[in-house]
Amino acid sequence: MVPMKLPAPLRYPPDKVFDRPLRICLLSYRSNPHSGGQGVYVKNLGRALADLGHRVEVITGPPGLQAENGIRVHRLASLDLYNPDDLFRLPSMGELRQPLNLLEWMGVSTMGFPEPFVFGIRAYLQLRQNTHRYDIVHDNQSLSYGVWAIGKMLPVVATIHHPITVDRRLAVRNAASVWKKLKQLRWYSFLHMQKCVSRTLSKIITVSKSAREDISREFAIPRQRFRIVPNGIDTRCFHPLPGVKRAKNRIMVTNSADMPLKGLAYLLRAVAELSKTRPVQLVVVGQPKRNGDVESLVRQLGIDRRVTFTGRITADELVVQYARAAVAVVPSVYEGFGLPAGEAMACAVPVISTTGGALPEVVGEAGLLVPPADPTSLGRAIDEVLAHPDRAASMGKTGYDRVRRLFTWQRAAQMTLETYRESIVDHARIRTART
Repeated sequence: MVPMKLPAPLRYPPDKVFDRPLRICLLSYRSNPHSGGQGVYVKNLGRALADLGHRVEVITGPPGLQAENGIRVHRLASLDLYNPDDLFRLPSMGELRQPLNLLEWMGVSTMGFPEPFVFGIRAYLQLRQNTHRYDIVHDNQSLSYGVWAIGKMLPVVATIHHPITVDRRLAVRNAASVWKKLKQLRWYSFLHMQKCVSRTLSKIITVSKSAREDISREFAIPRQRFRIVPNGIDTRCFHPLPGVKRAKNRIMVTNSADMPLKGLAYLLRAVAELSKTRPVQLVVVGQPKRNGDVESLVRQLGIDRRVTFTGRITADELVVQYARAAVAVVPSVYEGFGLPAGEAMACAVPVISTTGGALPEVVGEAGLLVPPADPTSLGRAIDEVLAHPDRAASMGKTGYDRVRRLFTWQRAAQMTLETYRESIVDHARIRTART
């Protein structure tokens, strides 16, 4: 192990840090800026922080981000074994001579998910030589042992979007055999690391009151360490398209189709029942696993002609899908925030959502709320909205106004900066006491 060289301690109180723009380093182990919460979060928060005059750099894993607003992006080398265009590829012997690559390959080969762990170590090795460049490091839910090591050198804040223990519980519960349950437990084995690392942080950002309560309980972290900063919605991208006409009886859902947490199976059952009395069409943004549980359920329910999967689409195409939808449905069993609900509301689409997790905090009075895992209630709510277009239009307008008022990235960036300042003071106090 290379000895850790600590930087000179900050003055306490660190006044000189706050009389100039902060130098911020964002960490994100997976960062597709067009899909999935992590890449969307880093891209938009980083841009909003830069818009407020701060210097932002991003250290990222695959597939990487495009630099904008003067943000410098460092993509760390990795095997990128979850690239959908070359999924679980076989690395070359040359690649496997690198110890971290070998660790990553061994983890994947034994049905684990090593990406957060190895990314954190790579980020530590990168930052160890560059501590002078940053005032604060903000980890986006890798919670790796490498992040713990970084915290010995620099102030660290982490965002935890929701407790992954919920995903694990649902995945194990829905596994059809003992072997599949063991596979799920192995996949989520990184959770032990994340719990340990998160307990060492003085400040943790989360995105809703519901997520704070659940993470505090599941990870055994005192509530006072959390700061609630709701996500923003990129209203430059997600907005109404007046020239596009909504299609009658067209339902839209956007989520990870094969994850039990997202509740797509309950929506499919609701559509099957509703199709007996109404010619509904369901558009699912995404693509299920070939011959997986979702495809099997569609065939079993006999709704092949009622369901369309778009596959991967661009952000612009997603906005067009929202503009054509008569209603957007968020059937998730649990959400720490619920970006799809906010994006639909920003496009003035009427929203039907479950009450799973933080969704009521996002949707509020703008949509219809139903219990999670309840196809009957979901079907009734969809029928109610489709049968009353005037009410649907009013719901869309209310949701649009709510996003503009409560869920902007500028507001999220301003609240995040307050947490940075608290963390910098905490770090300086600890370093001063040790010195």
